[in-house]
Amino acid sequence: MSGLLDLLNSPLGSQIIKGVAGQAGESEQKTAGVLSMALPLLMGAMKKNSATPEGAQGLMSALSGKHDGSILDNLGGLFGGGVDDNVMNDGQGILNHVLGAKQPQVENALSQKAGVSSDTVATILKIAAPLLMGVLGKQAKNEQVGESNGIGNLLGGLLGNDDNSNKEQSLIESFLDSDGDGSILDDVAGMVLGGNKGGDSGIGGLLGGLFGK
Repeated sequence: MSGLLDLLNSPLGSQIIKGVAGQAGESEQKTAGVLSMALPLLMGAMKKNSATPEGAQGLMSALSGKHDGSILDNLGGLFGGGVDDNVMNDGQGILNHVLGAKQPQVENALSQKAGVSSDTVATILKIAAPLLMGVLGKQAKNEQVGESNGIGNLLGGLLGNDDNSNKEQSLIESFLDSDGDGSILDDVAGMVLGGNKGGDSGIGGLLGGLFGK
C-alpha cells in the first residue's frame, strides 16, 4: 500500500483530508482514518473489477476521459464552496460500479472501525471515489498507460506488490466476494480492517498507525 501511504502523507493528501473533513463535518484525524482504510478497499475493488478485459477497458476509458486527473488541479475550488452535487453524484456512480450491493456493508464496517457514523462514511466515500479516480488518471498519464492491459499493473503499483500487500489484497477480495450472511462485519473488522480478531495484520493496522488510530 506504499503508493496510497505516500499519497495520504503528501501535501496533496493533506489537502484532500482537510477538504473531505470539512465537507463531511468530521475531524481531520477521523477522516484520515476512514480514508486510510477506504482507499485501499476501493482500489482493491477496482483491481478486482478490472481483472476482466471488459472491466479493464471500461476503467481505461474512464481514466483517459472524464477521470484524467484534472479534478486534482483545483482542490481549493472543489472544496471552497462545498463539493458540487455533480461530483457527489459521480462518486455515488463509481461506488455503485465498484462495490455494488456490498456498499452498505463497507460503510457499516468502516463506521464501526473508525468511530464515525455510517452517513459520514457514505459522504466521505462519495468524495473519495472521484478523487481516487483522479489519482489513477494522473498516474496513468504520467506512466503513459494507454492500453487496458496496463491497468492491473498501475493498480498493483499503488496497492504495493510485496507479500504483505498481496495478503491484504486477498483479504479485500474475500470480503468483496462474501455472501453477506451477516457475519461479514465481524470478518471485516477483524480481518480486513485490522480489528481485534486480526491484530495489526489488517489494513487498519498497516495504515492506521499513521493517524494514531
